[in-house]
Amino acid sequence: MPSPNTPPNPDAKASVAKPDTKAAVAEAEAPASDEELIARARAKDFAAFEELLARYEDKVFRLAHRILRNETDAKEILQETFVSIWRKLDTFKGDSQFGSWVYRIATNAALMRLRAHRRHPEVSTEELPIGYLDNYGTPMPAGENWSKRPDDELQSSELRTHIQAAVDALPDIYRTVFVIRDVEGLSTEETAEVLGISVPTVKTRLHRARIALRDAIGGYFDRP
Repeated sequence: MPSPNTPPNPDAKASVAKPDTKAAVAEAEAPASDEELIARARAKDFAAFEELLARYEDKVFRLAHRILRNETDAKEILQETFVSIWRKLDTFKGDSQFGSWVYRIATNAALMRLRAHRRHPEVSTEELPIGYLDNYGTPMPAGENWSKRPDDELQSSELRTHIQAAVDALPDIYRTVFVIRDVEGLSTEETAEVLGISVPTVKTRLHRARIALRDAIGGYFDRP
Protein backbone atom coordinates (compact mmCIF):
# COMPACT_ATOMS: atom_id res chain seq x y z
CA MET A 1 0.00 0.00 0.00
CA PRO A 2 1.55 3.35 -0.99
CA SER A 3 2.33 5.81 1.76
CA PRO A 4 0.32 9.04 2.05
CA ASN A 5 3.36 10.92 0.75
CA THR A 6 3.65 8.85 -2.42
CA PRO A 7 2.82 11.06 -5.45
CA PRO A 8 -0.13 9.90 -7.51
CA ASN A 9 0.54 7.92 -10.65
CA PRO A 10 -0.59 10.09 -13.63
CA ASP A 11 -0.79 7.03 -15.86
CA ALA A 12 -3.23 5.39 -13.47
CA LYS A 13 -5.48 8.45 -13.60
CA ALA A 14 -5.34 8.54 -17.35
CA SER A 15 -6.27 4.88 -17.64
CA VAL A 16 -9.34 5.45 -15.48
CA ALA A 17 -10.43 8.64 -17.21
CA LYS A 18 -9.85 7.45 -20.76
CA PRO A 19 -13.04 5.33 -21.14
CA ASP A 20 -15.18 8.23 -19.92
CA THR A 21 -13.41 10.57 -22.31
CA LYS A 22 -14.00 8.22 -25.23
CA ALA A 23 -17.67 7.90 -24.35
CA ALA A 24 -18.04 11.67 -24.15
CA VAL A 25 -16.35 12.14 -27.51
CA ALA A 26 -18.49 9.45 -29.12
CA GLU A 27 -21.64 11.02 -27.72
CA ALA A 28 -20.58 14.45 -28.95
CA GLU A 29 -19.84 13.10 -32.45
CA ALA A 30 -23.07 11.09 -32.78
CA PRO A 31 -25.57 12.80 -35.08
CA ALA A 32 -28.64 14.21 -33.41
CA SER A 33 -31.84 12.25 -33.90
CA ASP A 34 -34.79 13.69 -35.78
CA GLU A 35 -36.59 14.06 -32.45
CA GLU A 36 -33.73 16.11 -30.99
CA LEU A 37 -33.59 18.35 -34.04
CA ILE A 38 -37.36 18.81 -34.01
CA ALA A 39 -37.29 19.87 -30.36
CA ARG A 40 -34.54 22.38 -31.08
CA ALA A 41 -36.28 23.66 -34.21
CA ARG A 42 -39.49 24.20 -32.22
CA ALA A 43 -37.41 26.39 -29.92
CA LYS A 44 -36.58 28.48 -33.00
CA ASP A 45 -33.14 26.97 -33.52
CA PHE A 46 -32.96 27.49 -37.27
CA ALA A 47 -29.64 25.64 -37.55
CA ALA A 48 -31.40 22.50 -36.30
CA PHE A 49 -34.16 23.03 -38.84
CA GLU A 50 -31.60 23.41 -41.62
CA GLU A 51 -30.07 20.08 -40.56
CA LEU A 52 -33.50 18.47 -40.87
CA LEU A 53 -33.84 19.99 -44.35
CA ALA A 54 -30.47 18.57 -45.34
CA ARG A 55 -31.60 15.08 -44.31
CA TYR A 56 -34.79 15.13 -46.36
CA GLU A 57 -34.08 17.56 -49.22
CA ASP A 58 -32.99 14.96 -51.77
CA LYS A 59 -35.81 12.57 -50.86
CA VAL A 60 -38.50 15.25 -51.17
CA PHE A 61 -37.15 16.53 -54.48
CA ARG A 62 -36.91 13.01 -55.90
CA LEU A 63 -40.44 12.18 -54.82
CA ALA A 64 -41.88 15.40 -56.23
CA HIS A 65 -40.01 14.96 -59.50
CA ARG A 66 -41.29 11.41 -59.93
CA ILE A 67 -44.87 12.52 -59.34
CA LEU A 68 -44.75 15.70 -61.44
CA ARG A 69 -42.09 14.71 -64.01
CA ASN A 70 -40.93 18.31 -64.15
CA GLU A 71 -37.78 19.65 -62.52
CA THR A 72 -39.03 23.21 -62.08
CA ASP A 73 -42.25 22.04 -60.44
CA ALA A 74 -40.30 19.64 -58.22
CA LYS A 75 -38.03 22.46 -56.99
CA GLU A 76 -41.06 24.59 -56.19
CA ILE A 77 -42.70 21.72 -54.31
CA LEU A 78 -39.49 21.27 -52.35
CA GLN A 79 -39.67 24.90 -51.23
CA GLU A 80 -43.38 24.67 -50.46
CA THR A 81 -42.85 21.51 -48.44
CA PHE A 82 -40.20 22.96 -46.17
CA VAL A 83 -42.12 26.20 -45.67
CA SER A 84 -45.12 24.10 -44.62
CA ILE A 85 -42.97 22.00 -42.29
CA TRP A 86 -41.57 25.11 -40.59
CA ARG A 87 -45.07 26.51 -40.11
CA LYS A 88 -46.63 23.22 -39.00
CA LEU A 89 -43.79 21.81 -36.90
CA ASP A 90 -45.71 22.40 -33.68
CA THR A 91 -48.54 20.23 -35.02
CA PHE A 92 -46.32 17.17 -35.45
CA LYS A 93 -47.31 14.91 -32.56
CA GLY A 94 -44.83 12.11 -33.13
CA ASP A 95 -47.56 9.52 -33.73
CA SER A 96 -45.74 8.51 -36.91
CA GLN A 97 -42.19 8.72 -38.21
CA PHE A 98 -41.11 12.26 -39.03
CA GLY A 99 -40.08 11.07 -42.50
CA SER A 100 -43.60 9.79 -43.19
CA TRP A 101 -45.02 13.15 -42.12
CA VAL A 102 -42.64 14.94 -44.49
CA TYR A 103 -43.60 12.59 -47.34
CA ARG A 104 -47.28 13.26 -46.69
CA ILE A 105 -46.83 17.04 -46.93
CA ALA A 106 -44.70 16.74 -50.07
CA THR A 107 -47.06 14.27 -51.74
CA ASN A 108 -50.13 16.40 -51.04
CA ALA A 109 -48.39 19.47 -52.44
CA ALA A 110 -47.26 17.57 -55.54
CA LEU A 111 -50.71 16.09 -56.18
CA MET A 112 -52.34 19.49 -55.81
CA ARG A 113 -49.89 20.87 -58.36
CA LEU A 114 -50.59 17.93 -60.65
CA ARG A 115 -54.35 18.48 -60.50
CA ALA A 116 -53.89 22.19 -61.19
CA HIS A 117 -52.03 21.31 -64.40
CA ARG A 118 -54.77 19.07 -65.72
CA ARG A 119 -57.97 20.04 -67.46
CA HIS A 120 -60.03 17.29 -65.91
CA PRO A 121 -60.19 16.22 -62.27
CA GLU A 122 -58.54 12.96 -61.33
CA VAL A 123 -60.90 10.01 -61.31
CA SER A 124 -60.98 7.74 -58.30
CA THR A 125 -60.40 4.02 -58.31
CA GLU A 126 -64.14 3.46 -58.07
CA GLU A 127 -64.78 5.55 -61.21
CA LEU A 128 -62.42 3.53 -63.40
CA PRO A 129 -63.95 0.71 -65.46
CA ILE A 130 -63.74 -2.68 -63.80
CA GLY A 131 -60.53 -4.41 -64.89
CA TYR A 132 -59.13 -1.17 -66.34
CA LEU A 133 -55.55 -2.15 -65.66
CA ASP A 134 -56.09 -5.83 -64.98
CA ASN A 135 -56.98 -6.22 -68.67
CA TYR A 136 -54.17 -3.99 -69.80
CA GLY A 137 -52.23 -7.14 -70.61
CA THR A 138 -51.57 -10.60 -69.32
CA PRO A 139 -48.72 -11.06 -66.88
CA MET A 140 -45.52 -12.41 -68.35
CA PRO A 141 -45.23 -16.18 -68.25
CA ALA A 142 -43.11 -17.90 -65.64
CA GLY A 143 -39.42 -17.53 -66.33
CA GLU A 144 -39.88 -14.29 -68.27
CA ASN A 145 -39.55 -11.88 -65.37
CA TRP A 146 -37.78 -8.81 -66.80
CA SER A 147 -35.99 -8.22 -63.49
CA LYS A 148 -34.01 -11.44 -64.02
CA ARG A 149 -32.45 -10.33 -67.30
CA PRO A 150 -28.66 -9.87 -67.57
CA ASP A 151 -27.33 -6.80 -65.79
CA ASP A 152 -25.89 -5.24 -68.93
CA GLU A 153 -29.28 -5.39 -70.64
CA LEU A 154 -31.14 -4.01 -67.63
CA GLN A 155 -28.71 -1.13 -67.30
CA SER A 156 -28.91 -0.05 -70.92
CA SER A 157 -29.99 3.51 -71.53
CA GLU A 158 -32.75 2.35 -73.86
CA LEU A 159 -34.30 0.06 -71.27
CA ARG A 160 -34.12 2.67 -68.52
CA THR A 161 -35.92 5.08 -70.81
CA HIS A 162 -38.54 2.45 -71.57
CA ILE A 163 -39.11 1.69 -67.88
CA GLN A 164 -39.42 5.39 -67.05
CA ALA A 165 -41.90 5.87 -69.88
CA ALA A 166 -43.94 2.92 -68.60
CA VAL A 167 -44.04 4.40 -65.09
CA ASP A 168 -44.93 7.85 -66.45
CA ALA A 169 -47.79 6.33 -68.48
CA LEU A 170 -49.51 4.99 -65.37
CA PRO A 171 -52.60 6.92 -64.22
CA ASP A 172 -51.66 9.30 -61.41
CA ILE A 173 -53.34 7.34 -58.63
CA TYR A 174 -51.36 4.22 -59.53
CA ARG A 175 -48.07 5.91 -60.33
CA THR A 176 -48.08 7.74 -56.99
CA VAL A 177 -48.62 4.54 -55.01
CA PHE A 178 -45.97 2.72 -57.06
CA VAL A 179 -43.41 5.50 -56.58
CA ILE A 180 -43.94 5.78 -52.82
CA ARG A 181 -44.22 2.05 -52.12
CA ASP A 182 -41.85 0.39 -54.62
CA VAL A 183 -39.44 3.16 -55.62
CA GLU A 184 -39.07 5.06 -52.35
CA GLY A 185 -39.41 1.87 -50.33
CA LEU A 186 -42.01 2.89 -47.76
CA SER A 187 -44.08 0.11 -46.24
CA THR A 188 -47.68 -0.50 -47.31
CA GLU A 189 -48.88 1.00 -44.02
CA GLU A 190 -46.65 4.08 -44.41
CA THR A 191 -47.82 4.55 -48.00
CA ALA A 192 -51.44 4.44 -46.83
CA GLU A 193 -50.65 7.01 -44.16
CA VAL A 194 -48.84 9.32 -46.57
CA LEU A 195 -51.68 9.24 -49.11
CA GLY A 196 -54.51 9.21 -46.58
CA ILE A 197 -56.03 6.03 -47.98
CA SER A 198 -56.64 2.55 -46.59
CA VAL A 199 -54.12 -0.28 -46.71
CA PRO A 200 -56.41 -2.39 -48.97
CA THR A 201 -56.62 0.54 -51.41
CA VAL A 202 -52.82 0.78 -51.48
CA LYS A 203 -52.59 -2.94 -52.22
CA THR A 204 -55.19 -2.72 -55.00
CA ARG A 205 -53.55 0.24 -56.71
CA LEU A 206 -50.08 -1.24 -56.35
CA HIS A 207 -51.22 -4.56 -57.81
CA ARG A 208 -52.73 -2.85 -60.84
CA ALA A 209 -49.65 -0.68 -61.34
CA ARG A 210 -47.37 -3.72 -61.26
CA ILE A 211 -49.52 -5.59 -63.77
CA ALA A 212 -49.40 -2.66 -66.19
CA LEU A 213 -45.65 -2.27 -65.80
CA ARG A 214 -44.94 -5.98 -66.21
CA ASP A 215 -46.90 -5.99 -69.43
CA ALA A 216 -45.28 -2.84 -70.79
CA ILE A 217 -41.76 -3.95 -69.93
CA GLY A 218 -42.42 -7.51 -71.06
CA GLY A 219 -43.37 -6.13 -74.46
CA TYR A 220 -39.95 -4.50 -74.67
CA PHE A 221 -38.24 -7.90 -74.51
CA ASP A 222 -40.68 -9.49 -76.93
CA ARG A 223 -39.68 -7.13 -79.73
CA PRO A 224 -38.17 -8.80 -82.82
